[in-house]
Amino acid sequence: MNNTKPKTGRKTRSSSSKSSSASSSVVNGEKEKEQAVASSQAQAQLDSPAQKAAGSQTSYQGIRALLNPLWCYYGFITTVVALTVFGLMMVFSSSAVDMVAQGNSPWSQAIRQCMYCIVGFIVAGIAMHIPSHVYRRWSVAFLWFGLFMQVLTFTPLGRSAGGNSGWIFIGGFSLQPAEILKLALCVWLPGVLLDASDAIDKGEGMKAYIKPAAGFIAAFGLIMLGKDLGTDLIVVIIGLVAFFISGFPLKWFFSAATVGIAGIVGFFVLGSGNRMQRILAAYGECSGDDLQGVCYQSVHGLYAMASGGLTGVGLGNSREKWNYLPEAHNDFIFAVIGEEMGFVGAAIVVLAFIILGWCMLRIALTTPDHYARITLVSLASWIVGQALINISVVLGLLPVIGLPLPFVSAGGTALVLCLTAAGVAVQMMRTHPDVQAAIAGN
Repeated sequence: MNNTKPKTGRKTRSSSSKSSSASSSVVNGEKEKEQAVASSQAQAQLDSPAQKAAGSQTSYQGIRALLNPLWCYYGFITTVVALTVFGLMMVFSSSAVDMVAQGNSPWSQAIRQCMYCIVGFIVAGIAMHIPSHVYRRWSVAFLWFGLFMQVLTFTPLGRSAGGNSGWIFIGGFSLQPAEILKLALCVWLPGVLLDASDAIDKGEGMKAYIKPAAGFIAAFGLIMLGKDLGTDLIVVIIGLVAFFISGFPLKWFFSAATVGIAGIVGFFVLGSGNRMQRILAAYGECSGDDLQGVCYQSVHGLYAMASGGLTGVGLGNSREKWNYLPEAHNDFIFAVIGEEMGFVGAAIVVLAFIILGWCMLRIALTTPDHYARITLVSLASWIVGQALINISVVLGLLPVIGLPLPFVSAGGTALVLCLTAAGVAVQMMRTHPDVQAAIAGN
């Protein structure tokens, strides 16, 4: 009897110990599960797009902020809007006198430009929400549409201006189809050139480039028949840039570039005495009768720039716009900017286009999407290249060839298509992982 009690006590203690151990295991297990859940939730938060975007920004400090893809994305949008609004102001300032001289309201040109601006922003808003693969898929249809519209310039619907047959008149509105072709080439060439590059890798040879070459030559040829030197120059720049960065063989590239440049020089210089005179006016000395002839516009553009000084004569106070400077609200609007806003205002406009180019090229160099990369560079070559040519013409560095300043000059088709191109560029920028993460986090 006495021996059984201690045994019973030991069993009881042993049983109690086992129960306590089991209970402790359960509690520990529950704690581990809670810790695992908390850890997984924390990791999920770290892996969320917003956290990824925030984490990737830590390396962009100081001067490296200029490399920040998000800065480029939002900076591009802000700069486009600012340039367009500034353009509305300058179109009114530069066109009011001319409108009154024609018996119209001083606001008439500015109101038309504002209407084009609204249409352009609406189309740009649509363009920036169309996925990049849709652009690639339907780009050939867009190119055919642009070619068809350009052909219409040679029909009874066509209109000529300044010796160029590049407009059509439909329903009371004039349209310049070459602007459509610029955008069509920017979204079509990248896709077809990438397909050609893949075909080359599979051993198909240079015949793989027949399609992109044919489309480019067709666009160039139709514009050339309309004698629009300025627009064709931009088309050549777009084509050369797209072919070059897509991996086109260099020996063929330089051979084709040489032939193309020789053809342009022969057609536009030797084939037109007026263009030859404009070239001589730009790089020679203007005097006597030349000041009232081919030199007139470029000389008065330089007068306007020289009158502006450092800070300008004041908004609305330009003297050259009083029927002295032709196309003051269009091709030579930069001269009015230089006169009214001075060197400071003109430099800010140049800086704005540098920002646009930098933002597009920065994201193009780092996006993993090859189609978006080539499209962005092509759009940059169009918008920034055209701006630099326009400014160079006003400064007398290039002969007068008739190109508007993107987003700023008066003109419906040019403004709407430039804003549409900006919308396409925004969509291509969204292929960058950092931009994708930031948008998804919002």
